[in-house]
Amino acid sequence: MGAESVPRREVVTGRPRTDRAGPPPARAVSPSGGRPAVPDDDTPVRFLMRRQLRAALTATVLLALSLGLLPVLLRVLTAGGAGHDVPLAVWLLLGVAPYPLLLCTGAWYVRRAERNEGDVTGR
Repeated sequence: MGAESVPRREVVTGRPRTDRAGPPPARAVSPSGGRPAVPDDDTPVRFLMRRQLRAALTATVLLALSLGLLPVLLRVLTAGGAGHDVPLAVWLLLGVAPYPLLLCTGAWYVRRAERNEGDVTGR
């Protein structure tokens, strides 16, 4: 095999870095509050990322609270039971109850994510 010139593969995870040798470029100051103005091309992406993060955290908290309470419910249901008899309610709670919750939360999250993307892209 000869020495072929194959371009090097790069993984892009953010903005390309500029040469840090010179002083940082002057940033424009917005008229309200003295905070630096964000370029127009980054604003929709940041907006989308914030909304997607909010939806993901909401779904995570909803699932963590509801599924995290299952051990408490099981303890309450089996506290009155005697011996090794497991009531039918425990099996229904473990085998049936979580799945509709998971499906509904997943469907809500997908609709919310698509709506967020549609708001940014204008679809």
